[in-house]
Amino acid sequence: MRLLTTGAAAALMIAAAACTPADTTRTPGRAEAQAVVASPDVHPFRIGALKAWSLKDGDIVLPAGSDDVPWKDAAAVEAALTAAGQPTDAISLSIQPLLVRDGTRLVLIDTGAGGEMGTQDKLAASLAAAKIDPAAITDVLISHAHGDHVGGLVNRDGTLAFPNAVIRMSAPEWAFAQAGAEAAGAGALLAAITPRVQAFQPGAQISPSIRAVALAGHTPGHSGYEITSGDERLLYVGDALHSSVLSVGHPDWTNAWDTDAAAGIATRQGLLERAANGNLRLYGVHFAWPGVGRVQKVGEGYVWRPET
Repeated sequence: MRLLTTGAAAALMIAAAACTPADTTRTPGRAEAQAVVASPDVHPFRIGALKAWSLKDGDIVLPAGSDDVPWKDAAAVEAALTAAGQPTDAISLSIQPLLVRDGTRLVLIDTGAGGEMGTQDKLAASLAAAKIDPAAITDVLISHAHGDHVGGLVNRDGTLAFPNAVIRMSAPEWAFAQAGAEAAGAGALLAAITPRVQAFQPGAQISPSIRAVALAGHTPGHSGYEITSGDERLLYVGDALHSSVLSVGHPDWTNAWDTDAAAGIATRQGLLERAANGNLRLYGVHFAWPGVGRVQKVGEGYVWRPET
């Protein structure tokens, strides 16, 4: 998703490859091990033997026909939403970062919007409801440098939200974000996180169970993350897919938020084909809460099947 507002949650990407943060690995605490989370904004689930949590940050609401909607054929959008039984007055995109316990590492994928873009800034409360101390998070993986994915890296007072975490992003995305940070009003955020950031090459193995997957088109270094445990896999798709109705049902539609529209279309089509043919479990950070499910080939198209 492109930047809808300026400020601390603006597009940003840091990858100070020369920086080597101290080891901050921790073992799971007793509170974290509790199986029941009494919060509508926390969804615990498993990826094989790995524990994972969907964490609600908020929602971005795009009024139908507004300039912020990235699919520009308003009539086609309305028809697709109607056919899917969805409201047509606005498009609501959820924001739910993903937390994964990978051995001794506690990995957060994306950080939400930090209260920008009309969102509710729920991530800190969702972590608290899941009984997770932000200081216990060892790794923050960023899919790309748009504000609804990096805005939660810092607190309101400008301090690091995850003070012991290494921040990991792809090297091409770092170059893209660094070039535009000041213009986007993200200089303070850039300065705050620089000492904690390391870049990786596209496709790198990030942790024992998590591998980066280059998903071209949205931004120059946009990355998904494939999480594997035993025979089970889950792919965090980032902004390769925004809407479980419009992106999944119509991958050939141009998305104005993509920096390379043709590459974005090719990525969506290839991703959906792979997911349907391989019964691959997906995590849609902007899909309807909690964002976990699979796609199914129906006729010549695809349909999202959320887990229940």
